[in-house]
Formats: sequence, structure tokens, C-alpha cells
Amino acid sequence: MTTNNIFRQINGNIVKLVLIPAVSASLALAARLLASAIFIGAGFSKLGAGYAGAQAYMASVGLPGELLLLVISLEIGGGLALLLGFQTRLVAFALSVFCIVSAVLFHSGADPMQQIMFMKNLAMGGGLLAFTLFGAGRMSLDGETQVRVS
Repeated sequence: MTTNNIFRQINGNIVKLVLIPAVSASLALAARLLASAIFIGAGFSKLGAGYAGAQAYMASVGLPGELLLLVISLEIGGGLALLLGFQTRLVAFALSVFCIVSAVLFHSGADPMQQIMFMKNLAMGGGLLAFTLFGAGRMSLDGETQVRVS
């Protein structure tokens, strides 16, 4: 058996596994939980004592601090909506745009840590585009089965 055939067989077994409705629904729920956690945590971290620091960080790139309430609302509200699977395609698309825009605005410097943060935001944006494409799954408020795209 060639290496290519081994990988083809493994991929085939994974496809069979994820076609089981309970497995597919559980994986979609786990994906939403993992993807939403960073937004919910980031939004709450900007409340209270973190508010002034976040405003100053926004001002350092020329953005008005008044936008911070919108950012917090998007992070907490969008994160919770993603977690619950409510209006998932819309929320995931909005969060994806937010990730990509914030990567460019806040993390495009030459510092290695900023480059890592830039790539993290792009990866998150890509993952969120998958939710835009495939939806939330059955175990969600949207309650949709995932769309198969070939």
C-alpha cells in the first residue's frame, strides 16, 4: 500500500465519521465554543479597568476611542451569538472582517510578536469564514444542517 493510499484511507474514515449526525453536530459545537472564547474574553477584558488601556491603544493607531463600545459589543455579543449558533453566518462574517481589519490596523508592525498576532488574526478570520460558509450545525439556535460545498 502506498503512502498516498494510506492517507486516502485515513481521510475516507474521517469522512465516514463526520457524516454521523451526532459527531458532526458535536464537532460544530466544539468549534463554535473554541472560536467564540477569544472574543468573549477579549470583550470582557476591555470592561472596567481595561477600558482606558484599550482606548489608548486604539488612539495610538489613530482611531477614535468612541469606537471601543462598538468593539466591545461586537466581541461579547458576536462571541456569544457564535457560541449559541445564533445568526451564525452573519456574525461569523462580521467577526472575520473585524479580525482582518484589526490585524492590519494593530498588528502589521515589524516586531515578531506583532507578526504572530497578525497571523493569528488572519487564521481566526479564515476559521470564521468557514462558519460563514458551513453554518452553525444542528446543535445551535440556527438549527441548520451544515451545507456541503464541493
